[in-house]
Amino acid sequence: MFSQESVEFLRELAAHNEKPWFEANKPRYVTHVREAAAQFSDAICPILARRYGTSVTGKLFRIHRDLRFSKDKTPYNTHIHMSFTDGATGAAWMIGLEMDRLVIGYGLFAFDKARLDKWREVVAGSAGVRLHEVLNDAHVQGLSLDPPELKRVPAPYPSDHPNQELLRRKGIALWSGDLPQEKAFGEAAAHDLATAFEVFDPLRNWLVDNLPG
Repeated sequence: MFSQESVEFLRELAAHNEKPWFEANKPRYVTHVREAAAQFSDAICPILARRYGTSVTGKLFRIHRDLRFSKDKTPYNTHIHMSFTDGATGAAWMIGLEMDRLVIGYGLFAFDKARLDKWREVVAGSAGVRLHEVLNDAHVQGLSLDPPELKRVPAPYPSDHPNQELLRRKGIALWSGDLPQEKAFGEAAAHDLATAFEVFDPLRNWLVDNLPG
């Protein structure tokens, strides 16, 4: 499971973000990141599957950065990002263990074309009004929402559509960064974070009702 050693590895990696240091410390990465992530995934996926009556698939994102289009050529990510895909919606619960904080989320970063078309059809109507209520409540609870990806409302919808903010989105995800970092550590972490994910249930319920996977 994740521990303070996982975070310490990330901090030292940030200070020595180069291949020789990583290769010399790779056993620490294997133990405190890769194997810890596998143990955490094995623990939390069944909890989420039982709680929501869905299939759940865990994923640990690569430690190696994609340098193809980046001016920053440091080779390694200094965070641990994981997703747990929800078979009922195609969205995912997400965890970001960083050097100084823990972030959790739920949603989809980008709809494929068919789901994007369906999203626009759905949010243009009364379901969009309900989603506004869900997102407003989430804001009151301190959750955050990324800004819309588009500057303009896509055709054929009018620019002054009452749900124009939703129509300008190409994905939807809510985030929380209020949990103590230690919530990701140890044997209790899977249960604690599965419970913490309940804050995203209104968004998940809306997706199940209006945009199932």
